[in-house]
Amino acid sequence: MAIPSKLLGAQLGVLTLNGTASIAKAEFSDIIPIRSIIVRPDDDWSALAGQRVRVGGWVKTARKGSKGSRFLQLNDGSCLGNLQVFVEADKVDLGQLARTGICVVADGVLKLPPEDKEQKVELKVEKMVHVGPVDPADYPLPKTSLPLEFVRNFVHLRPRTCTISAVIRIRSALAHATHIFFLERGFLNVQTPIMNCSDCEGAGEMFQVTTLFSEGEKLEKDLLKNPPPSEADVEAAKVIVKEKGDVVTLLKSSKASKMDIGDAWAELKRAKENLWKLEERSKLQPVIPHKEGKIDYSRDFFGRPTFLTVSGQLQLEAYACSLSKAYSFGPTFRAEKSHTTRHLAEFWMVEPEMAFAELEDDMNCAEAYVKFMCEWLLEKCHEDMEFFAESYDKSCIDRLRMVASTPFERITYTEAVDLLIEAVKNGKEFENPVEWGIDLSSEHERYLTEVKFQKPVIVYNYPKDIKAFYMRLNDDSETVAAMDVLVPKVGELIGGSQREERFNVLQNRILERGLPVELYQWYLDLRRFGTVKHSGFGLGFERMVMFATGLDNIKDCIPNPRTEGRAD
Repeated sequence: MAIPSKLLGAQLGVLTLNGTASIAKAEFSDIIPIRSIIVRPDDDWSALAGQRVRVGGWVKTARKGSKGSRFLQLNDGSCLGNLQVFVEADKVDLGQLARTGICVVADGVLKLPPEDKEQKVELKVEKMVHVGPVDPADYPLPKTSLPLEFVRNFVHLRPRTCTISAVIRIRSALAHATHIFFLERGFLNVQTPIMNCSDCEGAGEMFQVTTLFSEGEKLEKDLLKNPPPSEADVEAAKVIVKEKGDVVTLLKSSKASKMDIGDAWAELKRAKENLWKLEERSKLQPVIPHKEGKIDYSRDFFGRPTFLTVSGQLQLEAYACSLSKAYSFGPTFRAEKSHTTRHLAEFWMVEPEMAFAELEDDMNCAEAYVKFMCEWLLEKCHEDMEFFAESYDKSCIDRLRMVASTPFERITYTEAVDLLIEAVKNGKEFENPVEWGIDLSSEHERYLTEVKFQKPVIVYNYPKDIKAFYMRLNDDSETVAAMDVLVPKVGELIGGSQREERFNVLQNRILERGLPVELYQWYLDLRRFGTVKHSGFGLGFERMVMFATGLDNIKDCIPNPRTEGRAD
């Protein structure tokens, strides 16, 4: 997957004209990305000397030079490395430049430092175009390294740290690789809905979407501003209605003119309408509406219970069963009150679905996709991967190479349990007991991948009782055609299956799980009308980032982590 040097140069913003390197400006901006200056495909910076450029970024560190000058380490996020910027005292008030976190835009000339210096190129400032100041007393991110747990308290500023900026570049590369992989293989990208009435997993740990609370709050504010009528107000309105009715009766008995009777009828009608409004308003209560002892969802926005999606799979199947291949890449949600290093309330999933595909095809696709992403990172993100190897997990690059080049082991669930039982007999201790029928825990998965096989493992044919209703029932009626891709470091990375395409079997599975079959009629329609064997899987995107970087906490693998009690 080597990149032609011409293309690589374009990616780095470098143009070569008549053998002389020139640096292109960033598109939609008048600055030069720092990456295009300090990252050179040929490791030759001599051709840049003397070029005038404008750069912008945030100061990582600052130190004093001779004659009151300053050396700034400037980073704009385009790469891990910093550009050294030399500022003389007559160019700007140097006092404000001695602060970590300030933003500067500067015009200057690129120069080559002495050969004994670490920097390969630096910028000598001719004009300081912009300085975004920082109050050092309030800025929470000093130049010293900070624990990731502490930095999570400043989610809006943590992209300025080396670790999180590298995570975001890795995420971006993996997202790019994902789209390339599936689009080049004939998959169509489909945006599945965020809000659903059905539970794909059947776990029940879903975030509910409702306007009933907000409507109740609006009503409460309205009633405080305009209090409901009292019982006396309603009784007084009833008296007026009776009086107006008596007037109409009297006018009719006295054979009054049609005009007089008509006017009296109009007044009676207005009195009745006013009474009706008063009676209805007197019944208003700032509470969630109930009917027959249950919440009345007919008065909710969607007219029925609605939730944030836990998966786009079911909707995606509809498109795969019409367009052959489809995939989605989007956020999913789980209201699981867990504070482990492996759980988030909001996380991203990559979910492909394939018609005319069985379980083996599904496993082949999953393995090829994981290998492709590993190869992509090794080729495109060498600098960031070196940073993670030096700072967090020295084996992360070797792990990517191993996964990219090694065939995945494939074993049945029963074989996996037998191996775990054998390990226990040989003295291995697990916190969770091992027996046929359990849902394998992370420690079991990591034992298989890190100790027993020392490579990725695909476990397939799981017991039906621990898997979702939509997975195809095997001939033994005890297992389903499900598969999980397990990798070192994180355990389960992918979960997938061949989907149940037989109408009667699927309907029975829905009923067995106690799910409301009426909500799945549209899903059953895919089996009524032109059913076909089809398969798919879901990859947890943040888990892939954990696997690649070696980070231990999934909260550091997503831009804005959402967990119980934290949505700021």
